[in-house]
Amino acid sequence: EPDVTIVSGLKDMVVFEGDDVTFRCQVSHENARDIEWKLQDVALQNNEMNEISVEKGKIHILTLRKVTEQDIGTITFRVGPHTSTA
Repeated sequence: EPDVTIVSGLKDMVVFEGDDVTFRCQVSHENARDIEWKLQDVALQNNEMNEISVEKGKIHILTLRKVTEQDIGTITFRVGPHTSTA
C-alpha cells in the first residue's frame, strides 16, 4: 500500500462565535485510511457539531458548526505518520 502524504495542509482560520468554520486537507491518494481530526488533542467524531467528509477522494474536510470560545485552539489532521495543524 502506497504511503499517503499530505499534499495541501490546513490553513489558520479566524471566525466569529456562532459561525461555522471549515478546514481542508488534501492527501496524495484516494481512500486513505488511518485518518484522524483533533481539536486541542481531542479526537473529533462525525456528529451534529463536527461534520467530517471527503471530497473527490483526496480532500478531507472538517466543518465545526456554531463555534464557541471553547473551540479556540489547534486543529490537527493526521494521516498515518503525517500531520498538519492550524
